[in-house]
Amino acid sequence: MAFLIELSRFLSNRKKYWLMPVVIMMVVLGGLVVLSQGSVVAPFIYTLL
Repeated sequence: MAFLIELSRFLSNRKKYWLMPVVIMMVVLGGLVVLSQGSVVAPFIYTLL
């Protein structure tokens, strides 16, 4: 969690607001892959990526 706080401070200090959607999408897709590792839906999710 400290990494995300540090990353948000870095982005706001350097005025890199355009990177926030990229970071959010990477976190969402990473969480989706981790949560679907053992599920029945996994083959369908991997076809999206």
